[in-house]
Amino acid sequence: MQNNISITHADLLHHLGIAKFNPMQKATIEQAATSPHLILLAPTGSGKTIAFLTAIFDSLQSDKKKIQALVVAPSRELSLQIEQVFKAMKTAFKVSCCYGGHDFKTEQNNLLDAPALVIGTPGRLADHVIRKSIDLSKVSIVVLDEFDKSLQMGFQPQIEVLFKAMNRQQRHILTSATNIAALPDFLPFTEAETLNFKQKEDLRLQFKLIKTEMTEKTEGLMRLVAGFNQEACLIFCNHRDAVERISQVFTKNKFEHGIFHGGVEQIDREKSLIKFRGGATNVLIATDLAARGLDIPEIRHIVHYQLPSHADAFLHRNGRTARMHADGEAYLVLADDEVLPDYMTMPIEEIVLPEELILPPPPQYACIYISAGKKEKISKSDIAGLMMKKGELKGDELGLITILDHTSYISVKRELVDKVLSKIKGERLKKLKVKIEIAH
Repeated sequence: MQNNISITHADLLHHLGIAKFNPMQKATIEQAATSPHLILLAPTGSGKTIAFLTAIFDSLQSDKKKIQALVVAPSRELSLQIEQVFKAMKTAFKVSCCYGGHDFKTEQNNLLDAPALVIGTPGRLADHVIRKSIDLSKVSIVVLDEFDKSLQMGFQPQIEVLFKAMNRQQRHILTSATNIAALPDFLPFTEAETLNFKQKEDLRLQFKLIKTEMTEKTEGLMRLVAGFNQEACLIFCNHRDAVERISQVFTKNKFEHGIFHGGVEQIDREKSLIKFRGGATNVLIATDLAARGLDIPEIRHIVHYQLPSHADAFLHRNGRTARMHADGEAYLVLADDEVLPDYMTMPIEEIVLPEELILPPPPQYACIYISAGKKEKISKSDIAGLMMKKGELKGDELGLITILDHTSYISVKRELVDKVLSKIKGERLKKLKVKIEIAH
């Protein structure tokens, strides 16, 4: 039996394009097989998703036609990311993802033929339970991903609805990047095994302080970020209005960037992330919604335009850099009427900003939009074929390809975009007439 499990895991790893499980993933998979209730503490970017999805996969049975596993995540983006990872594992099990902003009727139709795994946000999943379009009575394993974040965001009533719909016999995995102070009463257990893979403050992360006058703070921010010279940068603010205000100044100065916060429409949030991942924008201005649970690349520069009031939020923001074996830098922009919070006890170097704003070159890539996606049976190979055969691109001139339900996005070397668009104008994709243009 163990050999069969090993072979199955080897297949999953092959499909995911990784050589082996890391120590945290291996320990989680093994512990989940023997412990009914497990708390996993691990930093952002450590591979928790693969760990708990593999544990879920080990529990699924092909002869059952009910929902067997449930993953609850605090955001739409995280839910979609988890779904993408499970699909990349190429198992034989059906998965459905439910989240606000997605067509409810479409989700109901997807749930008619019960998937083995359901992933979703607390509010949307609770809505399905209340409307009786989802049956959780046979769920055998539940994962509460970024569990502390869900509680901080006020989702406890919705999660309670989910637990009341289950049989209280299920196994549990709770994940977090920070300690969970106390378990809420709605959980059907009071004790759990804990795997703690949290890292101590990584000395490879260097902290730097920039002091400015309040009236020059955004100008100073631009001079700082311009000096990164195309290297990826995340700028964190405490409130969405600050994100919008900074964005307006960046736009006025023709400084390319993206924005990300809860007030942005879902499709626009997705486009901002797609452009950032694909190198079509190098600067993303965001609230703490981007601090964890998003599939974004290694980032060398984290900028705290506004410092959070709690150390945990500061930790999560910094978790976007100095991951694995990379170095990183965290910058604190402090106006003359602001002070460092009490949790800032680590060494910090004060630096002086350049006197002038010199904009960096534009991003290396531009993003092309195509009006067809998964629902039209479009694949990455279909798009790559069109771009390389008709658009005459070479492999190293084509970047990230992202396919959504009815749209696709392709990163292409910026200097070649106009030429490519002229060559593929009017071309069909898998016999479909599609719109192809620069993504706005």
